[in-house]
Amino acid sequence: MTIKEEDVEHAANLARITLTPEERKSSIKEFKSIIELFSRLDEVEEDVEPTYHVLPLKNVFREDVAGECLTTDEALSNAPRREGDYFRGPRIV
Repeated sequence: MTIKEEDVEHAANLARITLTPEERKSSIKEFKSIIELFSRLDEVEEDVEPTYHVLPLKNVFREDVAGECLTTDEALSNAPRREGDYFRGPRIV
């Protein structure tokens, strides 16, 4: 794929940046090297199984069973501020 100066100008316009003529020329070289790196992906074998995780781990979930609940006093024991049976938070205006 060939990169033209118009392509660089279009990318610069999308990025909302202004490029000098020297920056345009260097950007063409940089875009070409990026395209070459992406073209290397075509060399990857297609029959490779996808890897979702580096290690062969499976999620282990426990049963979702309701247990004993805390009492109100236990739940609010570490509250910095409390008003009756509720947490008291800072006033937000």
